Amino acid sequence: MSLPYAEVIGDPIAHSKSPLIHNFWLQKLGIEAEYRKTHVTPDALAAYFLQRRGDNDWLGCNVTIPHKVAVMDYTDDPGGVQARIGAMNTIACETGGPLIGTNTDAGGFLQPLIQRKWKGDHAVLIGAGGAARAILFALATLGVPKITIMVRDPAKGRALLDRADMKGDVITFADPLPTADLIANSTSLGMTGQPPLDLDLSTLPSTATVYDIVYAPIETGLLAAAKARNLATIDGLEMLIGQAALAFDIFFDAEAPREHDDELRALLTA
Repeated sequence: MSLPYAEVIGDPIAHSKSPLIHNFWLQKLGIEAEYRKTHVTPDALAAYFLQRRGDNDWLGCNVTIPHKVAVMDYTDDPGGVQARIGAMNTIACETGGPLIGTNTDAGGFLQPLIQRKWKGDHAVLIGAGGAARAILFALATLGVPKITIMVRDPAKGRALLDRADMKGDVITFADPLPTADLIANSTSLGMTGQPPLDLDLSTLPSTATVYDIVYAPIETGLLAAAKARNLATIDGLEMLIGQAALAFDIFFDAEAPREHDDELRALLTA
């Protein structure tokens, strides 16, 4: 007998640690289900959803690079995620029902900052893709008064701010980092197999926090540079586990057993 399952889709997808996280929690809770990863290219996205909608065991999927914007064409949006955030990373499906899209990235990004009681007046967000949309929404939720977007293409940075109806500055990678309280990398730069993210952090105050959502490797070059300056850091596993916990509840109708986070992080970093 086949088990009900959820999965993560993306291109590439081999690096994803989501199956380890969700299957760890399923085992801890004794839930008979599984979580997989599936490579889906952009041109195969429509066929993927058509096939999965006919699979009664499919509970939904998480969505990673590069599909977080494109999947909105295939989903219902009762929560207004498209208007509020402009990207989806979690899609739920009930047999015979519509595909419901939402975003757990924003909540996953916020959790470590809230736990640390982080407060600041200026945040620099690196990137303008699907993850950046969720992070910008999260920063607005925190009430950060000043936002700077760092991107290769200034037009994309301006469009990101305009879409969120937020004021802010846009700089390129050729510009120095401004003095800021938070640096958040939402790009794949620094990920294994990708170009590094080389930034001069000397402009940051000693109280700044550097947050990199990349989790392969756990300590990116950006985080290593921040630690060399004794700056506070947040790695990509924290956001990954946080957003996964929100998605786990949606897929499996159970609260993730976060009391095992230390054991889970040890598995993820082994």
